Amino acid sequence: MELREALYTTRAMRRVRPDPIPDEVQARILDAAIRAPSGGNAQPWRFVLVDSPELKAELAPLYRASIGALWEGPYRERLLRAKADPDAAASRSMLKVQRSAQWLADHYEQVPLFLFCFVRGDAGAGSIYPAAWSAQLAARAEGVGSSLTSVLGASHPDDVRRLLGVPEESWKNACMVSFGYPTGRWAVAERRPVDEVAARNGWVGPLGFSVPEPLWPIQG
Repeated sequence: MELREALYTTRAMRRVRPDPIPDEVQARILDAAIRAPSGGNAQPWRFVLVDSPELKAELAPLYRASIGALWEGPYRERLLRAKADPDAAASRSMLKVQRSAQWLADHYEQVPLFLFCFVRGDAGAGSIYPAAWSAQLAARAEGVGSSLTSVLGASHPDDVRRLLGVPEESWKNACMVSFGYPTGRWAVAERRPVDEVAARNGWVGPLGFSVPEPLWPIQG
């Protein structure tokens, strides 16, 4: 797969089929993850693949509770505004994301594979997220969809450590990535133009160029 296609089309794919992901595909995904940049080459990470039905059954209610708390907490006002004006563009986007995230929570047990990414202390955060993103890009090259979330480790850190047998509290679950063959289609994610969210030489000011449409696929 051409690099730009992977970069432009690796969006959150939460709705996936229950089909198992072959070990050789998992190996390529995880091997790509550990090649990501690591500060000082310290590699302060540990990865746990989860595909056990029994383990997923124990994690699922925790994840559903975490998502439920998200809707009733930080996202409550945004959801209320979206539901009050469902035809507005921002509302449609918000409600689409909410439905997708809720699907993953409701169908957690049928997702074929999860990758739990751990980091020792706070110093390794700059290494673990590039590794997780490399795993997602590698999965895209294999036709596997993925979605990253940190809500489970943030809401139930002790339960995650207990269920996964993490020996020390110094190991923190930075994020969890779900993997599966998607039911939907790959596409370039809709985003606000780069010149609306970036500036040059300061917080406010012209960027110097505009990008009204995605630069991939290359036209002409």
